[in-house]
Order: sequence, then C-alpha cells, then structure tokens
Amino acid sequence: MLAAFSDSVLQLIVRTSTDLPPDVRAAMKAAMGAEPATSQSGRALTIIAQNIDQAEAGEGAICQDTGMPTFEVKVPVGASQVWMRQQIREAVAQATRRGTLRPNSVDSLTGENSGNNLGPGTPVVHFEQWEEEDIEIRLILKGGGCENVNAQYSLPCELAHLGRADRTLDGVRKCILHAVWNAQGKGCAPGAVGVCIGGDRSSGYQDAKQQLFRTLDDVNPDPRLAGLEASIMGSVNSLGIGTMGFGGGVTLIGCKVGALNRLPASFFVSVAYDCWAFRRLGVRLDARDGSITSWLYRDPSHPAIPMLDQAGFQRTGREVRLTAPIGEEQIRSLKVGDVVMVSGRVYTGRDAVHAYLMKHDPPVDLRGAVLYHCGPVVAAQDGGWKVTAAGPTTSIREEPYQADIIQRYGVRVVIGKGGMGARTLAALKEHGAVYLNAIGGAAQFYARCIEQTDGVSLMEFGTPEAMWHLRVRDFPAVVTMDAHGNSLHGDIETESGKRLELLRTAAS
Repeated sequence: MLAAFSDSVLQLIVRTSTDLPPDVRAAMKAAMGAEPATSQSGRALTIIAQNIDQAEAGEGAICQDTGMPTFEVKVPVGASQVWMRQQIREAVAQATRRGTLRPNSVDSLTGENSGNNLGPGTPVVHFEQWEEEDIEIRLILKGGGCENVNAQYSLPCELAHLGRADRTLDGVRKCILHAVWNAQGKGCAPGAVGVCIGGDRSSGYQDAKQQLFRTLDDVNPDPRLAGLEASIMGSVNSLGIGTMGFGGGVTLIGCKVGALNRLPASFFVSVAYDCWAFRRLGVRLDARDGSITSWLYRDPSHPAIPMLDQAGFQRTGREVRLTAPIGEEQIRSLKVGDVVMVSGRVYTGRDAVHAYLMKHDPPVDLRGAVLYHCGPVVAAQDGGWKVTAAGPTTSIREEPYQADIIQRYGVRVVIGKGGMGARTLAALKEHGAVYLNAIGGAAQFYARCIEQTDGVSLMEFGTPEAMWHLRVRDFPAVVTMDAHGNSLHGDIETESGKRLELLRTAAS
C-alpha cells in the first residue's frame, strides 16, 4: 500500500515534539521583547527561548510531557482508514521507543503504563473525508498540565471576581477571562486558548481544541469573533499574571474562538488551554505512496531562526547556591524571589510516588533532600540511564500529600511549577522547607543540568512515575514559597483577581 506512510507520520511526530512552528516562535519572541530582561518573567523567557533552541538543534523533546498525540486526518474517498489508523499507532509506538515521546498512556483502572503510548483512546485519531486527492495529517501534542486547566462553563453562571456571565458575547468573554485567570502558572504561561461557543459538552471541547490548529497570527473570518479574540488578548495581558505566573505583561499569546449551534436549553463555553510549548504541525502526503509533499505551518527549506542571539540564561552573582542534603538554617535564610542554583542529589516524585510515600517508607533517605516534581524522558544507555528531557510537572496535584511527606521524612526542598496550596505553605513554615518554581516546559534546558543518573526506585510505576536518583549541577529555580509563610503564587492570584474585578466593572 502506501509504502512511505508510516515513516511520514514518524517524521511528523518527531518534528512536532522537537520544533515549535514559526507562528509560535514569533509570538514567544515578541513576549521576550515585552518583558524587562532582568525581571522574573524576563529571565524565565530567556530559559524558555534557550530550551526551544536546544530542542530544535538536538531533536530533543521540547517538554518532557509529550502529551496526548491527537491526529486530525483528511483522506480522499476510498482510502482505508482502518489501515491508516494502524500505521499511525505503529508510528507512535516507534516514536516512544526512540524517546521522542514519553510513555504517557496509563490504564485508568489499574494505573499501569502501557509503555508504548498505545491503549484504549490513545492516540486520538479523527478522520474526515474530503474531495482532494492528497492526504492531510495535522498533529497536536498537548500535555497534561495545560489539559488539566481546560474549562467548560454552562451559561448563565456566577464567576469569581466577574459576577454573572449571561448568554451573550460578554458572558463568553467573562468565561474566557476566568479560565485564563484560574490557570495562573499551572498551565505554563504565556499560553494560548482555543474556545468553542455552543455545541454539546463533547463537541464543544473537541471544537475548542480544533481552534488550536489555527495559526496565532490569523484573523477570524467572523468579525464578531475577531473582535472578541482581540478584546481577550488585551484584557488578559493586563492582569499581571505573566510567564509561569511570576507577574508581568504577557500572559496569553493567542486566543482563537469558534462557534457551533446548540440546543435552546444549553449554552456551553468550552476553553482548551495550551502552554507556551504549543506543539502542532502538519503534512500533506501523496496518496499514491504516502510520502510528504509539503509541510503545514512551516517551510523546512527555511531553517529556524534561533530564539536567542546571546548565550542564554546569565547569572547575576546574586544567586544562592544550595547543595543537597541541605540544612534547615540555610533554608530559613531564603525568601520569595531568590534565585537558587541547586547541586547534588535530587529525587523525582510525581503522583504515584507521593501516594506510595503516604503508606510506605521511602526507598531512599529523604532527610535534607530535594524532591523534584518531574516525570522525565529517560533512555537506556551503556547499561544505565540517560535523562533526555526533565522539566517540572504541575505541583498542585501533590497538595493532598506534600505537607505530610515534608513532616514525616524531612524533605527540605520541593521543586515543581505552578505553586502549591495553604497546607503545604504551612508545612514549609513549620518544618523549615521551601518550594522552588522551575520553568515549566524547559525540558532540554534542565536535562543539561543533570550530570548523571545514579539509580531508580519504584520502577514498577512506569518511567514517568518512578523515583529517579539524579545528580544535578547548578539547576536554576526561583523561591516562590518560603519558610516564613510567604507565597508569590498567592500574591499574584490576589492581585490579578483585583484586576479581574476591574474588567467586570468596565464591561457592565
């Protein structure tokens, strides 16, 4: 049949995972120019830009969470969709074996990882017939952190800081503002949103995600929706949330809105949030052999322009060095806003590890230790392991466990992204620990801070959920929750909430 089809799909997966499209690069370049280089958001954007360049140059995953592969396939009449689906599945499995995709498909009942990104519902493949002769495949890789801050509203409803959202375009506007405000740093801002007005609950979410296949620089053909998109961009970027929720003037790099007909009784607004690691590309294939005839979103004959024209992340001399294991006195000397450089042994721990530690003793000594909320991409190498991508995961998922783990085992440093809640903040203060915010999505940048992998525990949970023993050097992160009860995340949420209320007043 189509001899080149599987290889073409594999090329699409690799390129989507490792190389941001030009419109996203341009938006992130503009974001860098809008923030002072020495601000927390400015420094975070520099790390992000360096990470984008490193991923493209080395064909490494931009973000360690390579997401849920979602394919939109248009085929000519008579094409075998059954055969194509199987070829797409095989290409996904091969990309996983190569380390381009992290094993992300988990049995919802047992928690067992399939190891190859295949399983019921994984990957997502949608087919559509069209009257053209070629095959078109578009792919989006949307990670769990931004997927978790998707939102769906049933109008009319009451929204925090914004009041009642009615079944009007202004009510839709309020829903979008609320969704982005609620995401804060958990969705790896600056992000983009795809929005669907109407439909039912399932078609609304699907169409919202479809909007993310539009380029960031396009103009909505419906002038009403074009006006709404422009209004959202101006309003959201006045909230002061900024990159990673550190504060700043760029919170959103794109807003794309579509509309579907609905039942008279229902009025849904569905919001699909995507992070700055906005990975979507596409290809046109020759229907005779499946070879790539052209790329969508990018022209491979034009090499990517580097995001940075300087060395990248630069030290100021004010960074604080931490070497694990770490004592309480040094931790209590830190304050919100400090930039630290972590060296020594770091242990990864995500959802499965935290749940395990609530019932069992840890497999390692965690006194004075650094616990990193991270599910890395790891490859076997020379009888050992090499971490190829290692950015932070969203920390709030561990809020039910973190305070107990700090108290029981003497953890001194927790690294993640997006901040944690009141219970963890109280435990940090009581027991002399600190929360560090690493830059979400910067998987290549942080992988280069790892000198070696010393071992692994709890491998039965699967690669992303295992506890990896990493040796790091000069791993940069920002103190956003200190041992004195201070939280940058809480401060930004409160201040941006006040600004959100001003937008409510302006609209009424």
